Amino acid sequence: MRRKDREMSKEFAMEVAGRCQYAVLGLIGPEGEPYAVPVSIAVNGGSLYFHSALKGTKADCIRKDSRVSVVCVGDTRAVPEKFTTEYESAILKGRAFEVTEEREKMLGLRLICEKYAPGNMDKFEETAGKSLRATAVWRIDVEEATGKSNK
Repeated sequence: MRRKDREMSKEFAMEVAGRCQYAVLGLIGPEGEPYAVPVSIAVNGGSLYFHSALKGTKADCIRKDSRVSVVCVGDTRAVPEKFTTEYESAILKGRAFEVTEEREKMLGLRLICEKYAPGNMDKFEETAGKSLRATAVWRIDVEEATGKSNK
């Protein structure tokens, strides 16, 4: 990282990932081209979870090459009088794996729903149970995490 004065710890990076409203998942496309897509993530220890359809470009990319990068942006605030932005961000790298075991799939979906729909968790079991077979859940095992802050 060029700006060492803004470099933050791996723990900070994982905290930003846990708080961010969405992340951008960078993948290697089927023909080796870059492919990036926004995803809703949840953090569990040193791993991230997200969900998708069973079929599609995202799934095709990961099944062909599991290497991924995830960009997360936390709190930001423009400071126009100083021509700058206060921000916090994280870049995570690792490998993505499709979760096929039902217990872990439910864990991943629960973590995502607790983050994005905490007021609806009383309906989680029923709703997740109905869509479990039609939903792919992916776990990213984070191998490298860098954080950055300008506050």
